[in-house]
Amino acid sequence: MTAEGRIEWCRSLLARSARLTGRTLRGEWHAIVVEPVQRLARRGVSGLLLAFVAACGVIFFHAIAQHPLGALWVTRLGGVRADLPLWLSLLRTPVSLYVPALDLPVWAGITQLFLAFAWAELALGRARTLAISYATTVAGTLTARVMIAMGPGWWGFGLPPECAHVLDTGPSAAVVGLFTYLAVIKRAPVVFTLTGGSMVWESVAVPNLAGREHLIAVGSAIVLGLLHGRRAWLRARLRSLLPVRYAGHATAEPPVVPPPVPPRPAPAPATGDRAQDTAMTSLEC
Repeated sequence: MTAEGRIEWCRSLLARSARLTGRTLRGEWHAIVVEPVQRLARRGVSGLLLAFVAACGVIFFHAIAQHPLGALWVTRLGGVRADLPLWLSLLRTPVSLYVPALDLPVWAGITQLFLAFAWAELALGRARTLAISYATTVAGTLTARVMIAMGPGWWGFGLPPECAHVLDTGPSAAVVGLFTYLAVIKRAPVVFTLTGGSMVWESVAVPNLAGREHLIAVGSAIVLGLLHGRRAWLRARLRSLLPVRYAGHATAEPPVVPPPVPPRPAPAPATGDRAQDTAMTSLEC
């Protein structure tokens, strides 16, 4: 290839890359800004109910935790640790979403929380927003228990036993999960890179319990996002793996048809009837 041909090829490659980047950014801008604003204009302030409830809940628990007695009750209601029984941790998990983390700035976290729940509520609805936020939080909490049970080592996956006493609260896992889930279903690579990349950097820079849970939240949100809109396919796949008798719509067994009954031979006439018939025949003759 000549020098002019290489230059022309580089120009065409740059032009295609620029067009692809422009289409991607335009589509992402429409998905993360234009569509939510349009839905907010149609629904009004009621479309931000979850965002206001989440933000006000964090502010409320943060204000209560400033007093010793309030901090005790906040810990009893929403304090989650790996050394607690599993049923108690799961019972406190919904409240722990509104308890701010101790090592993170509250107002910066509230801003991220409000944006995540506002975008999710406008794009997904309230029920799915709550389901995704709770699922990603529970996934991080349960996986942290498994890592602590594994102990140090295991190629860096295990955690020391001291992490079981660390207070695990805050809506950060739910926020990360919502942003990642929306980035996957809305085909938003910039938001996905910023969210996932920041969590990976946090886990590498500060290898603590929160960083591991954030990575688990990102991974679970990716899986849920890839399964979005494939409910019929997933249901059919599960039915194909189950036995026929236990499937949702079991096939009816064909009715059992009895074998045909052979015809019975006609009974032979009695002897008296034969004699009478013979006499009548002789008279007729």
